[in-house]
Amino acid sequence: MKLLLVVAAALVDADNRVLIAQRPEGKQLAGLWEFPGGKLDPGERPEDALIRELREELGIEVKSACLAPLTFASHAYEDFHLLMPLYICRRWEGLVRSREGQALKWVRARDLRNWPMPPADEPLIPPLVDLLG
Repeated sequence: MKLLLVVAAALVDADNRVLIAQRPEGKQLAGLWEFPGGKLDPGERPEDALIRELREELGIEVKSACLAPLTFASHAYEDFHLLMPLYICRRWEGLVRSREGQALKWVRARDLRNWPMPPADEPLIPPLVDLLG
């Protein structure tokens, strides 16, 4: 089974809310909400991939020192196995905006379960609730 490594960020604003993005129509798992991030390019470090993805998806600049590993998800989908480290990030430059047409929402960690998420994202919620309340 193919192993797919993706990286995700829990961006936390001044009000301790977490950013989630809705997967656009036409993509696998369209309509579900997820943490921003994406696939690594060959030879790319996870932090560098996350910095690139956040710039591409949200138009923000993040420094590697502002990314703290929090937890990870390991999930077997039908045709691949997903491994996804989740970094927490409280500092960035620029205003978060949708650059790829995806809907964005800032939500409290304890309310994340109210938003339908891909199965791989669900185990990432309890550590965020523990950290942010």
